[in-house]
Amino acid sequence: MNKLLLAIVAMVICQSSIAANPAVFERSAKLPLDKAVKAVSTKLDEAGYAVVDELLISENLKRMAKKWGEDYNRNKLEGITSLVFCSGWYVNQVSNLDPQLLGLCPLHISLTHKAGITTALFNRPTAIAHGSPAEQSLKEVENEVIQAIEAALNDK
Repeated sequence: MNKLLLAIVAMVICQSSIAANPAVFERSAKLPLDKAVKAVSTKLDEAGYAVVDELLISENLKRMAKKWGEDYNRNKLEGITSLVFCSGWYVNQVSNLDPQLLGLCPLHISLTHKAGITTALFNRPTAIAHGSPAEQSLKEVENEVIQAIEAALNDK
């Protein structure tokens, strides 16, 4: 019995560590996707980031549903939208400190929707910039973007 209990506890711990990726910031709110996208876009703009594109990913994927068959949308996501954004200040800082990390510009936030919940996903630039001369500048960017996401999803 103790071995079974220990095995169950070990599986739960392993699942927890797999589920939470420290390189990805994740925040969810009970909001329709379109309202969450607008709120996040507005907060990014207020923080000095230009949203240069809004990609309706789920709409593009729907066109492939027939071709992909049962492999299409296995998680039953009701919507996926990405916001592509950048800041001239941060591009200049990164180009001055570590031009190789210019691959981080533009940044993006993906928002998914399922069962009334919208989730914002943001890949942390510091996960890539660790040890780079641009790490501190990218940490500032990361914090500003996370604050914008939190403000957008917590205001509703």
